[in-house]
Amino acid sequence: MFRSRSLLHLALSLLLVGAICPPAYAQGEHKLDDALRDRANRKGWSRAIITWNGQDDSAKVASLGGRLGRRLESMNGQVVELPNGLLKKLAALDVVSRIDEDRPTLATMATVSAVVGARAVQKSYGYDGAGIGVAVIDSGITSWHDDLGYTGSRNAVRTIGSQRVVEFADFVNGRRNAYDDNGHGTHVAGVIAGNGYDSAGARAGIAPASHIVSLKVLDGEGRGVISDVIAALDYAVRHRAEHNIRVINLSVGAAVTSSYSVDPLTLAAKRAVDAGIVVVTAAGNFGRNSNGDPQYGGITAPGNAPWVLTVGAMSHGGTLTRKDDTVAPYSSRGPSAYDYAAKPDIVAPGTGIVSLSDPTSLLYRTMFSHTIDGTVSTQYRPYLSLSGTSMAAPVVSGTVALMMQANPQLTPNLVKAVLQYTAQTYSQYDPLTQGGGAVNTKGAVDLVRYFATARNGDRYPGAATWSRRVAWGNQLLRSGAISPLANAWARGVVWGDAKDVSGANIVWGTKCADETCFNIVWGTSKNVQDAPVWGTGNIVWGTNTVWGTADEAFNIVWGTATDAFNIVWGTAQDSWNIVWGTACGGGDCFNIVWGTNIVWGTNIVWGTSGEPTGAAWSSASSDMFNIVWGTTSEGGL
Repeated sequence: MFRSRSLLHLALSLLLVGAICPPAYAQGEHKLDDALRDRANRKGWSRAIITWNGQDDSAKVASLGGRLGRRLESMNGQVVELPNGLLKKLAALDVVSRIDEDRPTLATMATVSAVVGARAVQKSYGYDGAGIGVAVIDSGITSWHDDLGYTGSRNAVRTIGSQRVVEFADFVNGRRNAYDDNGHGTHVAGVIAGNGYDSAGARAGIAPASHIVSLKVLDGEGRGVISDVIAALDYAVRHRAEHNIRVINLSVGAAVTSSYSVDPLTLAAKRAVDAGIVVVTAAGNFGRNSNGDPQYGGITAPGNAPWVLTVGAMSHGGTLTRKDDTVAPYSSRGPSAYDYAAKPDIVAPGTGIVSLSDPTSLLYRTMFSHTIDGTVSTQYRPYLSLSGTSMAAPVVSGTVALMMQANPQLTPNLVKAVLQYTAQTYSQYDPLTQGGGAVNTKGAVDLVRYFATARNGDRYPGAATWSRRVAWGNQLLRSGAISPLANAWARGVVWGDAKDVSGANIVWGTKCADETCFNIVWGTSKNVQDAPVWGTGNIVWGTNTVWGTADEAFNIVWGTATDAFNIVWGTAQDSWNIVWGTACGGGDCFNIVWGTNIVWGTNIVWGTSGEPTGAAWSSASSDMFNIVWGTTSEGGL
C-alpha cells in the first residue's frame, strides 16, 4: 500500500507539472497548429486556413505578401498562401483566432448487399432509397452511367436528364458539367446508388433509387486540400432542403494534426451534423505500419470526431455467411490521435467491392485488370473492383438512406446508436478494431421502422446476432434498449457528452424488467439510493473502450489479472507507468479509475472508494472492466 501511494503521489506530481508549466509560446504562436508552428522558422511557403476573430482583415494578409484563396463564410475563415516567415506575425494579430494548415486530403480506398441484408430490405419492405439525397464528397462522378439512370414514373425518384445525379459542384477546377478524372467518386456513388442496370441487378448498390449530389474535392490524382472539403460540406448544408440531403459520404481523409475540437475540417462536419445530416466517413487505411504489423491510432480526419459516423472495413470472404467475415488488416484502428477517442464506430464490407467505373478516369486506365464486364452490351467495362475503407463507408451511407426512407424523423445520433445496437460483433476483435461491430442493414431498418410504426403491444425487434450495445463516447453500454425519444439522440448533442445543449442530463433510453422500466441517465449526481457516487457528479457504467497512452515501445497495462485487483492506467511520461489504485487486504479501499485524455498526453483520474452503484445501462458490476490500448503520444498516424 505504501508503494502504491508513492507511485500515486509521483503521478499526481507529473500531472501538476503539466498543469502548471504548459509549453511556452511566443505571442500568438499558440494560434498556429502543430504543422504551421513547426514551419514558422523554416523557409518556403504554406497554404493555410485563417479563422477570424470577428471581422476579417484579408487586406492585412495581402499587405504582408500573402495570396488570398477561397473564402469560407460558414466558419468566418479565409484560405491563404503566404511565406512561412509571416505565420507568427499573422498569428499575433488580434483579429486572428486560429491558423491551421490547409492540409492535403486523399482518397482512402452483389455479395455485399446480400451479406449486410440490403437485398432483404429491398424485397421485404420495398425500400430502395427513393427520395433520399446523398452528397458524395469525392473526386466527382461520371457524366453518364446506365446504373445511375432511371426512366420510370415514380415521383419519389429524383433525376436530371434521366440520371439520378441531381447536382454537381466542382471545387477543384470550377467546371459545371459532371466528370470524374480519377474514378474514385464514381465507384463510391455506385456502392450507394447504383441500380445494377448493366448487370441485370447483380451489381446494384445499397440504396439503388436514391439520388446523388456530387461534390468534387479531389483532382485526377485523387489529391485535394481540406479547405475544398470544408466548402463542400458547407455547400451540402446550404442545399440540404433543396435536394433532401440526409447523408454525406466522405471517403476521403486527412492527417489528424490537432484535436477535433479545434480542427476546421471536423468542425465543418459538425455543422452538417447539427443541421441533421448524417456524415459518414472512412476510417482510413492505416491498420498496418511500414513493416506490415498491426498498429493502433491510425484514424484519419474527420473520422476522429465523435459527431461523425466512422467506418472501418471488413472482408466478406466471397461468401453470403457472416461467420467467416474478417476485419481487413488495412482498416484503421482507434483510438483517435490527440483526443484518444474510441473509433471506428462500425465496420462494413470494403474488400473487393465491385461498383461503377468511368472509362475516362485514371483508375480505369491504371487498374484495367480490375475492370469487369456487365451482362449487357456496353462500349466499355462498366464495373471496377476496389478495396479500402473508402468502399466500406458508402455501404453504410446507403444503409442510412434506407433507414431515412423507413423513418424520416431520425437524427444523426439515433442513426449511429441503431447501427451499433443492431450490429454483429466478433469475439476475436476489440472495439478499437471493429467499433460497434459489422453493419446489419436489415436489423437497422427493422428497428427504425418499428420506431416509426409501432403500436401498443408490438414486440421490440431483435435477433440473436445483434450486439445490443452502444458505444457512447469511450463507454460501452450493454443490456439496455434504445428509446427513440431520449435526449441523447437530439440534434446539437455531441456523441459521448454527459449533458445536452440545455445542460440537462443525457437520458439513454429504458431498461425493462418485470414490466417495470427505468430511465437510464448519464451525468446525474446521485444514484438510486440518493447517495453521491462521484465527487464530480457522474454515475459510472459501461465498459471503457480506450486504453492509456504509450511512448514508443512501452506497453501500458490496464487491469491486472491477480487477486489484488490492481487497476493500471498509464501514461508513458519519461517511460514511467503510473499505477492508480491497489487492494488493501480485502478492505473497501481500491479505487475505481475513470480516465479521459487532457493536454500533454496525461489522464484525469476520478474515483470512489468502492464499487459503483446505481442506475446504469448495464446493471451487472462485472461489466465495469476497462479495455485500454495504446497510441503514440505524438498523435501521428
